[in-house]
Amino acid sequence: MKVIFLFIDGVGLRGPATDNPVNPEVCPTLCRLIAQHSVPIDACLSVPGLPQSATGQATMFTGVNAPVFMGRHCEGFPGPSLRKKIEEDNLFLRLKALGKRVRFADAYLVDSAEELAARRFKSVTTVMALTVPEVVSTTDDLMDNAAVMQDLTRETIQDRYPDIPVITPENAAAHLFSIARLNDFTLYEFFQTDVAGHSMDYTRACAVLRLYDRFLSALVRFTRAAGITVLMTSDHGNIEEINERGHTRNQVPFIAFGPREEDFRTHVKSLIDVTPAILRFI
Repeated sequence: MKVIFLFIDGVGLRGPATDNPVNPEVCPTLCRLIAQHSVPIDACLSVPGLPQSATGQATMFTGVNAPVFMGRHCEGFPGPSLRKKIEEDNLFLRLKALGKRVRFADAYLVDSAEELAARRFKSVTTVMALTVPEVVSTTDDLMDNAAVMQDLTRETIQDRYPDIPVITPENAAAHLFSIARLNDFTLYEFFQTDVAGHSMDYTRACAVLRLYDRFLSALVRFTRAAGITVLMTSDHGNIEEINERGHTRNQVPFIAFGPREEDFRTHVKSLIDVTPAILRFI
């Protein structure tokens, strides 16, 4: 079974409210998937305080309760102890050991994995990808439409890479679908939702969600026809309470759409369960 895992940063569950841009008028496809194909899962992980990116993502991609391991929620980039934990065991390493073909679809603007490894600050997904360097997508992959930019359309890189054409979110979905057809497991990370949430700008948040929803709508059409399972979850809430600058304690959606979707939803109750469920059902 082929799986696309959409990690969307900073999207929690909350009821209708004037400061909640996650609503059917703004992002109808996302809201439909949440309503019909998701379960709410825990991102706080029994540790006091607001959930944060480093420990939330580490939990998601290792199956280890990272806030408990660290003794707190850790924001931003993982520090040495958390990096070591990710490097020792993670979803990409496990899938490779099972003989699965894996790809991290986000394009890094580098020429090689070695150049990426030399960077000082690395996200959880970057640390994980570097444990299986062949999954890394480079500038050349982006030029060949064999990778997807973190902003979907490539608009944010036009000042540095004017020769790389801007595309529509529907084009980005087509590119991701083409990548997924060649692999057993494909990961795509989108963090503009978290950036917009921190901005406390409702108009900006709506624009980001509308863009992503166009991408998601096209991708769902492609994967439904091909029998590819789409999974989606987030590391913590944020954008659903746009009047709050920080993260939220809200549950996050775990979406499963496609073959064995009910099995996935049944076995995932928190971020801890995401990696074990993927390894069980892929």
